[in-house]
Amino acid sequence: MTLAQLRYIITVADTGSMNEAAKELFISQPSLSQSVKELETEIGVELFRRSNRGVSATEEGMKFLGYARQVVEQYGLIEARYIERTNVKKKFGVSMQHYAFAVNAFVEMVKQFGMDEYEFAVRETKTYEVIEDVKNFRSEIGILFLNEFNEKVLGRLFRESELVFSPLMECEIYAYMWKGNPLSEKSEVTLEELGAYPCLAFEQGNYNSFYFAEEVLSTYEYKQLIRANDRATLLNLMKGLNGYTLCCGIICEILNGGEYCAVKLKSDERMSIGYIKRKGMTLSPLGEKYLEEIKKYRPI
Repeated sequence: MTLAQLRYIITVADTGSMNEAAKELFISQPSLSQSVKELETEIGVELFRRSNRGVSATEEGMKFLGYARQVVEQYGLIEARYIERTNVKKKFGVSMQHYAFAVNAFVEMVKQFGMDEYEFAVRETKTYEVIEDVKNFRSEIGILFLNEFNEKVLGRLFRESELVFSPLMECEIYAYMWKGNPLSEKSEVTLEELGAYPCLAFEQGNYNSFYFAEEVLSTYEYKQLIRANDRATLLNLMKGLNGYTLCCGIICEILNGGEYCAVKLKSDERMSIGYIKRKGMTLSPLGEKYLEEIKKYRPI
């Protein structure tokens, strides 16, 4: 196995074509195909499926590519620092379900480390993509929740992806809503009372199984349900339609403003918000600091 071979397979995966990859790498297509085949033989893994439409990574190939990208990226940092002697910024990324407090913790971490030496990425996205981002080294940390309903399914997916989940906080369930909602002044609210208003949930795309929902009680038969794909839209729907979403009860007025509140849901349900990372991987100082900032938040 050589560094060149790792670069070859990354280019093939990115282009989806042996011909296009060969052009980018300035080598002949037969030479590229032979090099990829030799690597597959050496490691005993079929990295790509070939067809008339191009090539696509196999499931094992995706896993191997994640490691390959990390190796090539780290080599690039060493080469830039000690051979080319250029200042290359270190990278840190985090992926998360739609939690304003997790975004604000990211902001505080960035402020403390500064942007002179680092390149940051924050991805507020779907549950499955949070897992994929960490699995494939796009993000060092993923923030999501587990509860009694989804922990077996997601736990199995974590194990298959060589990820580990660590809890950060245990939370009861709250209804997050606009302060103009008639229920906003109540100290506690029931699902029956909430039935008069639309429940708002985050769209999960192709992975819209109940187990990937970002909200607890995802199997409940809501009288009114609206799905959206970003937090800003959800907030607008709360204000425009008196909608609500079920959440952990952590208020972040810095990002969402002071027009919203969380009302305790009358339920025995609980959720555990935590983070996932690659199994056996030590967190960077940025990752440690990010988690330190998140731990400052607690439900109301």
